[in-house]
Amino acid sequence: MENKEKIAVEAPDRLGEVCIADDVVAVIAGLAATEVEGVDSMADNITNDLVWKLGMKNLSRGVKVDVTEEHVSVDLSLNIKYSYSIPEVSRKVQERVTAAIENMTGLKVLEVNVKIAGVNIE
Repeated sequence: MENKEKIAVEAPDRLGEVCIADDVVAVIAGLAATEVEGVDSMADNITNDLVWKLGMKNLSRGVKVDVTEEHVSVDLSLNIKYSYSIPEVSRKVQERVTAAIENMTGLKVLEVNVKIAGVNIE
């Protein structure tokens, strides 16, 4: 089994240990970002883009997370739809991703960095 990064979550009166893999936090961030109106898709490198086009979904594509004992930093790479305001969409993505991670994991989000990798003109 692959040794993936994970973080233990503190919980008072817990019955056992709860660990959250970094990949889970990345999936939460990616899904939350794509729910924002104006976001066309997550962007990534050419290999992952090819895998995506072949129908093999990677729900954490375009997302990099750094999870410590108490905080999360997120880097997102997005493709935006043409005619949407980049600053406005980026702000909404930051808010949505922060809320989703904090609500679902209990971890504190320090920053959500958004990189606009492309514009879709469909």
